[in-house]
Amino acid sequence: MDIIIKIDDPVPLFAQLVAQIKQAVLGDKIAPGDALPSIRQLANDLDLNTKTVAKAYRLLERDGVIEAKGYRGTFVHPDAKVNSAVDLNEWALATLGNTVGTLREAGVTDSEIRIAFSRAMNNQKNKES
Repeated sequence: MDIIIKIDDPVPLFAQLVAQIKQAVLGDKIAPGDALPSIRQLANDLDLNTKTVAKAYRLLERDGVIEAKGYRGTFVHPDAKVNSAVDLNEWALATLGNTVGTLREAGVTDSEIRIAFSRAMNNQKNKES
């Protein structure tokens, strides 16, 4: 699997890494059960900060593309191919877009929507704490 990170690209480095790993899964360049390099090793290979690679790995694990198996390492998830086709960012954007559209149709102003969104985020954060 060849990963090429473009420092000058407007896409964040971690997002480039996530996209390329998902593309490798979809393109059958890596298969379920394949081992991935450690965070430290991949960061070293790509000349990236370990926190950047760790963030990408966290997002890939959240998306069910990879799975960490403690000290044994990180591996491609058994359902990685199906899960790689799902883009949570696009889903979130579409869901929020529909909600904003509904609120605007009801006459809610953009300012009121922003305030309500901020309050909803804070309320959710407080519930999780």
